[in-house]
Amino acid sequence: MSGFEDAVAIVTGASSGIGRASAERFAAEGASVVIADVDREGGEETVERIENDGGEAMFVDVDVSDESSVEAMVEETVDTYGGLDIAHNNAGISPSYAPTADVSVEDWQQVIDINLTGVWQCLKAELPAMVESGGGAIVNTASIGGLVASGSAPYTGSKHGVVGLTKTAAVEYGGQGVRVNAICPGVVETPMQQQASEDSTEAVDAVTGAQALNWMADPAEIANAAAWLCSDESSFVTGHPLAVDGGLVAQ
Repeated sequence: MSGFEDAVAIVTGASSGIGRASAERFAAEGASVVIADVDREGGEETVERIENDGGEAMFVDVDVSDESSVEAMVEETVDTYGGLDIAHNNAGISPSYAPTADVSVEDWQQVIDINLTGVWQCLKAELPAMVESGGGAIVNTASIGGLVASGSAPYTGSKHGVVGLTKTAAVEYGGQGVRVNAICPGVVETPMQQQASEDSTEAVDAVTGAQALNWMADPAEIANAAAWLCSDESSFVTGHPLAVDGGLVAQ
């Protein structure tokens, strides 16, 4: 893909799963990648994997729910690499399922703080840096839960919010050379999904079985879509929530 050579990218939640796969794909395409996560051990492992493959990466400790932490992440990126061209705002959590009326205020707030406010705070810091760099591309990780009811109320609500943020930022910043899109994955073989399977095997099996492609995606399959949305090949695509879900929402 074109558009990655000499580019600078940030990937949040890159210590494992989709974030790690995305960071590795960006690096393989020629970008210098900032691995941003609260999990230092996993993040540094991602850096090591990229460097062992001949790529360029560094780890930055970030809590996306903390505004100053996110601002520091972008500042360190720009100070180190000279600008910012690509961002994959991927960090997120999924709580154990509970019916809407049974969700605690604490669980609701934690999910919203990370999944929704966290993406907004990343956009808030990244967009001016990209405008300063002459433009760029952002992809936010939503979910099929951003398109249909899938998962708990706080998770589905947060992911619908990510889709709304994506569309708003795309409209506001398209004229300044920044494209903003979202990916909406179905069931993916990640540590988060493994935890969900432990909590409710039946629910995960039901969602997987509802996909026309009746298997769990590999994180690399989602990363491929993120890379395309950040590449020059998708130059006329912005404000779009791309379902990468094995056909689940098509049914």
